[in-house]
Amino acid sequence: MKTSKILAWASLAVGLIYFFVPLIGTLEFSLRMRRGAYSLDAYSTVFSDIQFRSTFGFSMLMALFTIIFGMLLVVPTAYWVRLRLPQMRPVVEFITLLPLVIPAIVIVFGYLRLYNSSSFIPFTGSTQGTNVLLVLSYMTLSLPYMYRSVDTAMRAIDVRTLTEAAEILGAKWPTILFRCIFPNVMSGVLSGAFITFAIVMGEFTMAALLNRPAFGPYLQLIGANRAYEPAALAVIAFAITWLSMGLLQLVSRFSKTAPLRP
Repeated sequence: MKTSKILAWASLAVGLIYFFVPLIGTLEFSLRMRRGAYSLDAYSTVFSDIQFRSTFGFSMLMALFTIIFGMLLVVPTAYWVRLRLPQMRPVVEFITLLPLVIPAIVIVFGYLRLYNSSSFIPFTGSTQGTNVLLVLSYMTLSLPYMYRSVDTAMRAIDVRTLTEAAEILGAKWPTILFRCIFPNVMSGVLSGAFITFAIVMGEFTMAALLNRPAFGPYLQLIGANRAYEPAALAVIAFAITWLSMGLLQLVSRFSKTAPLRP
């Protein structure tokens, strides 16, 4: 037992060193923009950059739309599959896993081929149409995480009993879905939303090939042309990702202790 504890602590120490030493090095390098002294000049340069604010705001907006429309797509689908079509569950799970095995560059080239200016629905013929296509692309990338988060939350409730009770009280399908199902799977929705937010903020391929001013291409552009600012942006992006994961853990903890609504 003593040997196993020593090995466990040693493995933990190696993991922490492997993880935190590069991060500390990146943070330290980002503070060396002013020769001979530590400063926040790199961060002030980044935050004062108009491109940073515009690309960050654009990706935030795209993340918001992706979360909203992804939620409206996934929750009714998971609910209907669990309630009425349990035999289709393996098929739906397989479909939602496809974005994990198909490279993003293949997906976006397929979108460009299908929805170019000469197609029946020319998404790429206008700026707003391209933004819509980008949101749909992000929804595709986040589908495995959003669906599994919602499906896991739905396993914790008795969907059939809730539906039957609501129908006995005279509720229609929209009322059942938005007043009975959504509140009980909100922990799963929020978990998927935080993961989706982290994906959208760091995604490069979709936005670059669709030529949209997103945060991911901006990170690549700064990394190719600056010295200290990329390190500052890496620290900022890391903080955003960890903030999302921390909120995810917080939501998961509350969901374990919160009682279900009748």
